[in-house]
Amino acid sequence: MYIHNLNPIIFEFGILSLRWYSLAYLVGIIFGWWYGKKILALINNKHSKNFKLNLFDDYITYVIISIIIGGRLGYVFFYNINYFIFNPFEIFFIWNGGMSFHGGVLGIIVATIIFSKRHNFDKLVLLDVVSCVAPIGIFFGRLANFVNGELYGKPSDLPWAVVFPNIDSLGRHPSQIYEAFLEGILLFIILNFIIRKNFYRKGECAALFLLFYSIFRIISELFREPDLHIGYILNFISMGSLLSFIMIILGIIMYYKIR
Repeated sequence: MYIHNLNPIIFEFGILSLRWYSLAYLVGIIFGWWYGKKILALINNKHSKNFKLNLFDDYITYVIISIIIGGRLGYVFFYNINYFIFNPFEIFFIWNGGMSFHGGVLGIIVATIIFSKRHNFDKLVLLDVVSCVAPIGIFFGRLANFVNGELYGKPSDLPWAVVFPNIDSLGRHPSQIYEAFLEGILLFIILNFIIRKNFYRKGECAALFLLFYSIFRIISELFREPDLHIGYILNFISMGSLLSFIMIILGIIMYYKIR
């Protein structure tokens, strides 16, 4: 049984510090930016399209801003609205933590629609590309969650259970690692197999991202402790699972509309 003793801070210099979580965001964005252009070039070459690669550079700025705003507002409204009603200025204190993946997804969708209208770029293609690269960022983000000792799992006596001393002395499921594998590695393999098929259908990867991510998230939530200030909704479902069920419905509707 592994005892978690990892330091979330890589180095400190005075008031400045570099954290693994920040590095995970940075690496995910840079690698996703590079790989996203590769996917867009693949669509151009394989399917005789002419999407402008230089516009993707501008789109990344929209994505970064939308992840921050959408992720933070998602956390505020989905996970802790009662607290922020009485502490509204702390909404801007993102360095204190509190980001919602589902809120980030909504932010990216809104930003993509705005960008597509401004630059006359097909929004479904952009959503397909960002869906194919998103698992990269998710993978690094979940590893950073493990390093931070947050989003930990339920008690377990399995050989690979992890003790998080900052929480208690119990062995627990390393749910962050489960999510890194399912939502990161496995989702990446599935979506990138689909985007490389001979017959490319616009929007298919985006719809399947909503579907498969949600399924993998619900599976992971079975092993993960719910948020302490929320617990289980109706005594049986976590907020993450509830939001994922909604995403499954949207993914199914989107998939059948595309087909």
